[in-house]
Amino acid sequence: MINLLIPAVAGLLDKFIEDKDAKAKLSHEIATLAEKQAQELALAQIKVNEVSAAHRSLFVAGGRPAIMWICALGLLYSVLVHPILDIWLDMPEINTDILMPVLMGLLGLGGMRTVEKIKGVAK
Repeated sequence: MINLLIPAVAGLLDKFIEDKDAKAKLSHEIATLAEKQAQELALAQIKVNEVSAAHRSLFVAGGRPAIMWICALGLLYSVLVHPILDIWLDMPEINTDILMPVLMGLLGLGGMRTVEKIKGVAK
């Protein structure tokens, strides 16, 4: 929404501000406003994630591991169990198109965390 307002507001600067330096400074601030807001939201979400992951309750901190195990078990069934048992039984298939993006995202985050630990950035 804010991206739609930026060109309109920048166009108004030409009409009301004569100083080119002030106009350029204001135009830059307006153009980066959406990016700053998105960055602030991302940082706030990171803080919420850290608090959630540090919680002692399994139902709060265990959400990500539960999703990982669900994806891993679904993939195990789809790759190993289903082909073997489908020979003798008519077993239903699992749509791995849903599981794979979630699993790859979790594995990517885990890989990043491992690199941080190796470099000594994280505890």
